[in-house]
Amino acid sequence: MSNELIINSTQNGGRIALLRDKSLVELHFENNEEKFTVGDIYLGTVRKLVPGLNAAFIDIGYEKDAFLHYLDLGPKVQSLLRYIKRAQSRGGVSPKLAEFKIEPDIDKLGKITEVLKPNHKILVQVVKEPISTKGPRLSCELSIAGRYIVLVPFSNSINISKKISEQGERKRLIRLISSIKPDNFGIIIRTVAEGKEVAELDRDLRELVAKWTKGIQALSKAKPRQKVIGEMSRATSMLRDILNESFDSITVDDPATFEDIKGFIRNIAPDKEKIVKLYNGRTKIFENFGIEKQMKALFGKTVSLPNGGYLVIEHTEALHVIDVNSGNKSNAEADQEATALNVNLEAATEVSRQLRLRDMGGIIVIDFIDMKRAENKKKLFDHVKQVMKSDRSKYTILPLSKFGLMQITRQRVRPEVNIVTKEKCPTCKGTGKIDASINVADVIENTLDYILTKQNEKSVSLLVHPYLYSYFKQGWPSSQFKWLMKYHRWVKVVKDSSLGILEYMFLNQHGEIIEIH
Repeated sequence: MSNELIINSTQNGGRIALLRDKSLVELHFENNEEKFTVGDIYLGTVRKLVPGLNAAFIDIGYEKDAFLHYLDLGPKVQSLLRYIKRAQSRGGVSPKLAEFKIEPDIDKLGKITEVLKPNHKILVQVVKEPISTKGPRLSCELSIAGRYIVLVPFSNSINISKKISEQGERKRLIRLISSIKPDNFGIIIRTVAEGKEVAELDRDLRELVAKWTKGIQALSKAKPRQKVIGEMSRATSMLRDILNESFDSITVDDPATFEDIKGFIRNIAPDKEKIVKLYNGRTKIFENFGIEKQMKALFGKTVSLPNGGYLVIEHTEALHVIDVNSGNKSNAEADQEATALNVNLEAATEVSRQLRLRDMGGIIVIDFIDMKRAENKKKLFDHVKQVMKSDRSKYTILPLSKFGLMQITRQRVRPEVNIVTKEKCPTCKGTGKIDASINVADVIENTLDYILTKQNEKSVSLLVHPYLYSYFKQGWPSSQFKWLMKYHRWVKVVKDSSLGILEYMFLNQHGEIIEIH
């Protein structure tokens, strides 16, 4: 099974696509203007305490105050508050916590008014990005994630991933971490640490301690709302979490991002540096890898299954509902039960992909086709658990109910990815009135004539929808060949399925837009 990461850089950020065996399984958007990424640590100010919710609202610079519940304060919050006060005092404080006295744990059943006061300064970490009308969700249990371990200040515990099941390996890792762990720092050992030597774990630990040290140095002069420790970019954080032996290609279309990714890979996995490639093609990178087409096919209300069935996906504020239909496959098997099982198994695989692709969270209810046999219901439940294993979000799956419904809860930390797949008629723009833009081929040729004769461009590329691409390229002599004869210059025609049927774009020899419609 191959894994490829395709990174498309844009002026405002970028798009990141994870392909598994050429199929799109994850899609992420990065916006340079967006803040409040999961993992970011801010110096916040307590704005309001709400005893009825046992929670506080914290100002970290978002238009709406962020939410902090008492249970998210963490048992060591008193140590954190004292440390912040000392860090911002004239004398300052050492980033090393060995000599810092840890305060007793707070009461698990206590009240937030006993711990926080209005206008208190407090370090908080974003655990859920702003979604819909809600501000960010915060925690005071700070953690800094690395490739193999997670560093937890003000703690002395060592925890290990439950996915590392072999007892001998668990004991070995705990013994190694115990020998290198700084005092008053807790450690969470991640699944990818399995089989790693102490040198790799120690290097990861030293980088996390350095990140903490840099953040505390910034804290001494930090103002409220300021970010103290930032999470990596979405691309590098994904690589940190999922890079493994099955990864065989990382393709980037921006030289600066290429160097950043290559440097990061060189640091965490030097043997994988050669898989990072810079894309220099004239076709857009997402178009070249077939991602644009997959996006249009996979984000609609209806999603087709390979053998004729289909899913209908509905989103509401409270939950997501997925209906499974057999379509024209109903006659493919010997009996109705076999048909239902096969369609349901196929649908379960696609559902697990859709959850990751759209980053759907909260409650998901799946209405599978009814089956009578208990062994078939168990087979479907086991299959869902199997295909969900590759999902990095926390989730819970319940067995089929007697109504044939399966319920899944999935952790939601970011807004759901949503791509509009319905398009207005490019001719009438949804008005129902057709104007002269129906003659788009003539308009394009007139524009081309102006660019080549009046603007005297030396080299021109024309980006059009695949339908128009075929119109200009096919036949003899083709329109493209006629242009060569008329202007004595070759016009490169590029198909771009992200454009509407009657949209087009002209680029100069430097790839800059000179005309768009």
